[in-house]
Amino acid sequence: MIVALGATWPAMALAQGYPARPIRIIVQFTPGTSTDIMARVVAQKLSARFNQQVIVDNRPGAGAVLGTEIGAKANPDGYTLTMAVSSAFGINPTLYAKLPYDAIKDFEPIINLALTPQTLVASPSAAFKTVKEFAAIARDKPGTINYASLGSGSTSHLTSEMFRAAVGVKINHIPFKGSGDAHTQIMGGQIPMMFDAIPATLPHIKSGKLRGLGIATLNRSAFLPDLPTLAESGLESLAGFEAVGWIGIAAPAHTPAAVLDRLNTEMQRMLNEPDVKDRLNTLAFTPMGGTRKAFGDYMKAEIAKWGKAVKDSGARVD
Repeated sequence: MIVALGATWPAMALAQGYPARPIRIIVQFTPGTSTDIMARVVAQKLSARFNQQVIVDNRPGAGAVLGTEIGAKANPDGYTLTMAVSSAFGINPTLYAKLPYDAIKDFEPIINLALTPQTLVASPSAAFKTVKEFAAIARDKPGTINYASLGSGSTSHLTSEMFRAAVGVKINHIPFKGSGDAHTQIMGGQIPMMFDAIPATLPHIKSGKLRGLGIATLNRSAFLPDLPTLAESGLESLAGFEAVGWIGIAAPAHTPAAVLDRLNTEMQRMLNEPDVKDRLNTLAFTPMGGTRKAFGDYMKAEIAKWGKAVKDSGARVD
């Protein structure tokens, strides 16, 4: 018992003194994306709770690989956290032939913060106003329609590939580093369409700057009740089509368990605060929460699910 107590004492002391300096949260996308928005909510709350600065560090590029690799190689001391998103942690492990990180072995899951369903949006000037009209044009003129994404390997990209395969059309992928640039191109009519998470598209759909064509969930969203699901498009091949992203937080492998538990506890409390609930509702996030183990198990299940989607769609990044 004395040996065990002696072994746990340094970790307990570390957790009690944590954090003693600013914390960095790595975001693998540009400002304005769903992941960035969520990270800034967390940073603001943790800064107040810890009385320490929590900095959002945007490191976009290479389909979220760049920022995730930086997070994987950071010191495992709790002072560098990484947004554990469905693209980098759920899709990339099977989409890429080789990755400079292992989503399971190189990270410790902390908490699953929120779910973000994918929406299909189009330019107001696009030649099609519905999914059915898009399918007709794409089949009549294969290879003439471009679609934007948040980069190769992103949830946006793979959802588009799943959609393309289900509809049976040939369309061209134009990757961007973030929602802001992609949305600007779509609003201007340079690119006609893309899939993106509902928190990023909601204000533009409501303002009319983007035309909502459908949402990739089995039921309509309370955030956009007038937007039909893709299954309601009238295309039998889209029956049951679903693509929901998730946003959590992880730390480098070997980060002390006491620090991880402290972070999980504080973020769980944060998610339960009325003002955070209201803010996430305004931003169209579906809050999650839960234990570290629950998030780890969920992540493994999602890797298997998206892996099947990668295989079925034929998408691959070398």
